[in-house]
Amino acid sequence: MNNRFPGLRRRGFLAATSGAAALALVGCAGGTDDKAAGGSGAPKRGGRLRAAFAGGGASETLDPHLANLFADVARAKALFDKLADYGADLSAEPRLAEKWESNKTLDRWKVTLRQATFHDGKPVTAKDVLYSYRRIADPKQAFRAKASLEPIDLDASRATGERSIEFVLKRPTAEFPNVLASFGAYIVPENATEFDKKPVGSGPFRFVSFAPGRSAVFRRYDDHWDGAPLLDEIEFVVANEESARVNALLGGQVEYAHELNPTTARAHEGKGQIEIVRLRNSAMQAFCMKTDRAPFDDKRVREAFFLIADRQELVDGALSGAGEVGNDLFGKGYEYYADGLPQREQDLDKARSLLKQAGAEKLKVTLDTSAVAAGFTEAAGIFRDQAAKAGVTIDVKMGSKDSYWSDILDNGTLSCYRSGAMPIEAHISQRLLTDSTTNATKWHHKDFDALYQQAQSIRDKTERAAVYERMQRRLYTEGGFLIWGFADWIIATARTVKGVETKAPANTLDWARFDKVWLA
Repeated sequence: MNNRFPGLRRRGFLAATSGAAALALVGCAGGTDDKAAGGSGAPKRGGRLRAAFAGGGASETLDPHLANLFADVARAKALFDKLADYGADLSAEPRLAEKWESNKTLDRWKVTLRQATFHDGKPVTAKDVLYSYRRIADPKQAFRAKASLEPIDLDASRATGERSIEFVLKRPTAEFPNVLASFGAYIVPENATEFDKKPVGSGPFRFVSFAPGRSAVFRRYDDHWDGAPLLDEIEFVVANEESARVNALLGGQVEYAHELNPTTARAHEGKGQIEIVRLRNSAMQAFCMKTDRAPFDDKRVREAFFLIADRQELVDGALSGAGEVGNDLFGKGYEYYADGLPQREQDLDKARSLLKQAGAEKLKVTLDTSAVAAGFTEAAGIFRDQAAKAGVTIDVKMGSKDSYWSDILDNGTLSCYRSGAMPIEAHISQRLLTDSTTNATKWHHKDFDALYQQAQSIRDKTERAAVYERMQRRLYTEGGFLIWGFADWIIATARTVKGVETKAPANTLDWARFDKVWLA
C-alpha cells in the first residue's frame, strides 16, 4: 500500500474550521441529474469497494470519539452509529434513536432506541448510550463532541428502560435533536476502551483489519437495523496527495477518490472515464471582521465592506467557479436559512459614501490569510483589488498554516475564514453568542444572546423559525461575517460505482455513506 500511495504529507481536515480546531466540512452531481451518482438501475450485491482518502499517518485510530479527519469520520460511520444524524438540510434525522419527545419546558427529553444490535450480537441499550456520552464528556479527555453535549446534565440523566433514556438538560433546548446528531457523538458498547484491534460497533460494516496510515477493511454486517449493505466489503486506503488518489482511480486501484480540486475536476468531467460528483454548499467562504475594534467597530465600515465585495468574481477566481455566491449569512439551503433577504451586490459608490460618513475615506487595513485552506490566498488578492476601487488599501499578510486558526481567533481585524456543514443553530451558539468559545468576529450583544435563548424555549417550529430569521436579518445588516461564497466539495468515482448520494452536504448522513452504494 505504501508503494501504491506514497507520501502522507497533506492532511484532509474536516472543513468546518473555527478557532484552533479544524472541524467539520458540505448536493448535486456533476455529469448526472439523478439523485445518486451513476444514474439509476437495479442495485447489485457483492464486491469490495476501495475508497481513497487523505490520512493522518501512523497516529490514525478507529476510536470514533477521536475522529477528526475526513478519513476518520468515513471509517467511524461505517463501523458505528449515532442516535441521530444530519439530513441534507442539516436537520436531525433519527438513527439509533427511534423517536424523541420533550416535556413542556424543553429541559427534559425522552429518547427511545430502536431495536439494533452491535456486531457481537448484543443489543444497543440505554446503558451503552449513557456510557458513550459520559466517555465523550470526560474532562480528562479531548473528544470532539464534548462541547456539543454540554447542554446535557449527564449526572442527572438516566436509563428508564433497556431502550429508553431520560436526558435532563441544564436549560431549555428546543434543538436538542441536533445534540444527538453532533459530529463525533457515536454510540459504543458500555465499558469499551480499545478500538484499534477489534472494535465493535453497530454500524453497517464490521471490523476486519486496520493498518494505521495505510488501510482499513470492513465487511458487511448482515444484521444491521437499516438493512445489510450491498457491498461485501469496503476498504479505506490512504492516499494523501490528490494526484495519488486520482491516479489510483484512473488506474483501477480504487473506485472512489475523496477531495479533488476544481481544476482536476474540470480536466476529467464529461470525459467518460470517471464520474465527478459535486456536493454543493460544502464550505462557507468568508472574510471575518472583528466587530469590537477599529475600524470594524463602526457598522458603517462593515456595511461598506459588504458592498465592496464582488461575490461572483471571488467565486470564479478563488474557487475556480466551483461554488455559488453567498449573501453574508451562514447555511445557504439549510433549515431556518433566511432566503427571503435580497442578494447583496457590489455597490462601490455606496461603499465610498459609507466610508466617508465613518471618517474612513483612506482606510488601510491588514487582511490575514494563509495557505491553510484552498482559495484563501486567491480570495485575499482578489478582495484587495476590489477594495482598492473603493479607496481602501488592504495589506495581505500571510500566516502560518500550523497556527492560523488560533492566531486569527483573537488577533487582527480582518481575516479569511471557512466553515463546513453544521445546523444554523449550532453556528449561532458556537460562534455568535457573547460566551461562544470560537466567536471570531467578537459579536457580543446581550439582546442577540437573549433571542437565541428565546428560540430555544419555543416549542412551535414556525415561531422558532421567525426568531432565527430575525437574528439573521440583524447579522445581514451589521454582522461581522462577510460571507461571499459556498464552495463545492468534489469527489470522483469509477463508472462502475452506483448509488453515491449527490444531494447531501459533506459530513451529513449521506456523505461517504457506503452502505447504500453498489458496484455495477
